[in-house]
Amino acid sequence: MLVLYETALGFCLFKVTDAGKLENPGSLWKDFQTPEKANGLLKLRALHRFSSTAAAVEELTAVQEGKLPKALKTFLTKEVVEKGKGKEILAVQETKLGRAISKKLGIEIFSKGTQEELLDLYRGIREQITSLLNGLDQKDLTTMSLGLSHSLSRYKLKFSPEKVDIMVIQAISLLDDLDKEINIYSMRVKEWYGWHFPEMAKIIVDNLAYANVVRTMGVRTNAAHITLANILPEELEAAVKLAAEISMGTEISESDIAHIHSLCDQVIAISAYRTQLAEYLRNRMSAIAPNLTALVGDLVGARLISHAGSLRNLAKHPASTVQILGAEKALFRALKTKHDTPKYGLIYHASLIGQAPQKLKGKMARMVATKAALSIRVDALSDADTKSGVDAPSIGLESRAKLESRLRALEYRSDLTTTKAFSGEARKQQPKFEMSGGAKTYNTAADAVGFLPTQRAGAEKMAIDAVLDVKEDQKREKEEKRRLKEEKRAKKAAQAAEESMAVDEPEETGEAETEEQRKERKRLKKEKKAAEKAAFFAAGGGGSSITSTNGHSASPDAERKRKRPTEEGAAPVDGEKKKKKKRKDGEA
Repeated sequence: MLVLYETALGFCLFKVTDAGKLENPGSLWKDFQTPEKANGLLKLRALHRFSSTAAAVEELTAVQEGKLPKALKTFLTKEVVEKGKGKEILAVQETKLGRAISKKLGIEIFSKGTQEELLDLYRGIREQITSLLNGLDQKDLTTMSLGLSHSLSRYKLKFSPEKVDIMVIQAISLLDDLDKEINIYSMRVKEWYGWHFPEMAKIIVDNLAYANVVRTMGVRTNAAHITLANILPEELEAAVKLAAEISMGTEISESDIAHIHSLCDQVIAISAYRTQLAEYLRNRMSAIAPNLTALVGDLVGARLISHAGSLRNLAKHPASTVQILGAEKALFRALKTKHDTPKYGLIYHASLIGQAPQKLKGKMARMVATKAALSIRVDALSDADTKSGVDAPSIGLESRAKLESRLRALEYRSDLTTTKAFSGEARKQQPKFEMSGGAKTYNTAADAVGFLPTQRAGAEKMAIDAVLDVKEDQKREKEEKRRLKEEKRAKKAAQAAEESMAVDEPEETGEAETEEQRKERKRLKKEKKAAEKAAFFAAGGGGSSITSTNGHSASPDAERKRKRPTEEGAAPVDGEKKKKKKRKDGEA
């Protein structure tokens, strides 16, 4: 009986001297207590050394995956099949590896003991390996094992399938960020250049085409001398040129157009990189999830993987979770408020759901999520060789064809229900065809060079509509500004009225005002107004200085006393009259 054991040095093949001891694995540990007992039970028959660290990593990785590497196959063929003539029984620690050896080489694998019982044998070999291999130092074996384990770990991390998922997640996140940046920059270009040529934003809707036209044309006066055939269709080019002649925009300087050109260059460069990134993402998704890509598309599939964290995590979700993945807020809000739960999440953007009618979108989302869950599990559990084959997306394509036929059947059924009410109407009969004797001649007037009448009319109409739209927008902005100004003025008037009312009204107290108090307040208010009026006329009609009867001006203190209102009614006025009389008597 032979035992196969893997070490950092290579593959070891040991000969068991007493095979009966393996049938009683409970006392097997006693034979490995000392090196002498271990050498008495096992004898080294052959050793296959690894040629390099890379070869060791490759072969041990294949052994861990249950595959038979070429070096081990050659080694066993030479030592077991040829020398032992196929009569030897081989004990192998890995069950999958044992099946592969038995299938490819026809060697009988020891199967009397279970996998747990063989662990005692391999544990004893690991403890006494230095004594079983003559001339091997324990420190050298430890160093080789440590270096091989590091190399094996780096190899597994390098070729990890989850690492490809990370690339897809980063790519779809960057793609969303680029879309936001392109929209922001394009809006800024349209707003900035719109002061010079506002009508062009109504004619050209595409952001990239708008930036290319601005970069090529510059100021709008150059539109008549350049050609835009490589950027725009013929009708749009004609409309832009006609709108440039009747534009209402302001003039801009060379420095302004230079900065606008720089911004247009940014929009064009980011759009080009966005196209490259989308192609990279499409290739990546076809490599790691071909069935999911064939069913829902590369963008929707990448967003599903990004939301779940990895393809393996997405495969763990049921179809009901895949259907509403991305609508968690709406789901929990519906559960909290006891309303209807959402019917779809990120999967809503799939083309199969988009082409369905509104009343069939929920049913279509449920069917697409069911097929998508199956496709995701096939992609997650398939190896790299299966995914790279020509028939890799066969399940996704088959599911898509079934869903499309199901959608057509549902649409046909819904059309039948809507046409039942009109089934009794009489069919419209086509008029009978009759030959007419008139002959048509060739129109030579249609050979004119330049715009056809219909093309010219269409371009002019488009340009005039753009100008009218700009005028309407300006008129709307003016009305909005006028409305805001009137609201502000009305608000100020209301505040002033409230302040005047607050001055005239008496201070609120805890008790209600009686009839006598109200009459007294009115009387005092009338006396106050009369005193202010008398003081005004006594001061000479509101002049800056008061002249006495002898022509000299009075002092400022006298003027201030004369103008100060009091609450004693007309008493200050009588005092002023007496002072004037005394002053006249003194001068006389």
